[in-house]
Amino acid sequence: LGWDHPPFEVPQDIYAAWDAKAQGSKWEQEWQTRFESYCQTHPELAKELLRRLNSELPAFWEDIAFTLIHSEQDQNNSIATRKASQNCLEALGSVLPELLGGSADLTHSNLTNWSGSKPITANDPKGNYIYYGVREFGMSAIMNGIAAHGGFIPYGGTFLTFVDYARNAVRMSALMKQRVIYVFTHDSIGLGEDGPTHQPVEHISMLRLTPNVSNWRPCDEVETAVAWQAAISHKTGPTCLLLSRQNLRHQKRDLNTLLNIKRGGYILKDCSTVPDLIIIATGSEVGLAMAVAEELKASENRAVRVVSMPSTDVFAMQDKAYQESVLPRSVKRRVAIEAAAGDLWYKYVGQDGIIIGLDHFGESAPAEELYKTMGFTVDKIIKKIHTLFK
Repeated sequence: LGWDHPPFEVPQDIYAAWDAKAQGSKWEQEWQTRFESYCQTHPELAKELLRRLNSELPAFWEDIAFTLIHSEQDQNNSIATRKASQNCLEALGSVLPELLGGSADLTHSNLTNWSGSKPITANDPKGNYIYYGVREFGMSAIMNGIAAHGGFIPYGGTFLTFVDYARNAVRMSALMKQRVIYVFTHDSIGLGEDGPTHQPVEHISMLRLTPNVSNWRPCDEVETAVAWQAAISHKTGPTCLLLSRQNLRHQKRDLNTLLNIKRGGYILKDCSTVPDLIIIATGSEVGLAMAVAEELKASENRAVRVVSMPSTDVFAMQDKAYQESVLPRSVKRRVAIEAAAGDLWYKYVGQDGIIIGLDHFGESAPAEELYKTMGFTVDKIIKKIHTLFK
């Protein structure tokens, strides 16, 4: 190679060739001069540009989010959370111009577009939506670059199982602490006939184990709205929204319950006495947990508390007093229900608790049949719960 220098030494002429300080300083001064002129001629637009470059949300952001969450609660819709996510984008897209969407060739399945979405093309770059094609890693890496540049909040969608293709870039989002929003739909065996290749089992645990990644698996349109609020407000790392393909039952809540969703875990259904049993669930399994609690009350007069925990990492950040109020240590009988790998739930149910999860891959069949076959039914769960009372 003709290399005449010691190992790891960078010669001065090489340093000089790559030194862009002088040119960079010139470009920075030129930009600053142009920006100062822009501030004088377009003061409001300049103010908006600075807001976005500084990653600041509009002054009315909290009011917009509050209105969205309450309107979703009042509408009482039982819909797929991927559709609920699209409804959130419809409400937020027009008031947050920094949202820059996209999907890895699955727009019509991920529902990451909204009525104001406009594709960015080579001939017209003035859009707000990118059709990334079948390239989950490329999409995720590009979103990292967009977030690092500033001025935008990038979000992009694919099926949850395809996070395998994007894994390195998602990990880089976390390492770089970039505000990137991943919309991962088809989050469980509930997607049905696409079979085990498309049904995520270990993926939720993998994302929960990744440092500096916030994850939300909402159970209905209300929790989905809270998840979007949390994702947009979270400035120091990526957020993954884990959303269902199938319709999920709307859950009734009073105001206090509604306000506690943002804590990551909260009491969705309580009892008038000390609970005989606590059931913890996320996403599509929350409706199942509620049905189990209702049946145990009706047939056995059991006092059952149901805890919805859409975000384990956010719940872990709450103070000990709040955590104790939701999951009191005095109540030992606990069950966790999630149609995915379950070992992480021992943290919440203890060694003597029961985890209704999956320790194997799925099958190709309609979602309803899969849930029956794999033990996610009221009767089968109650049979397992009975072992806690022996």
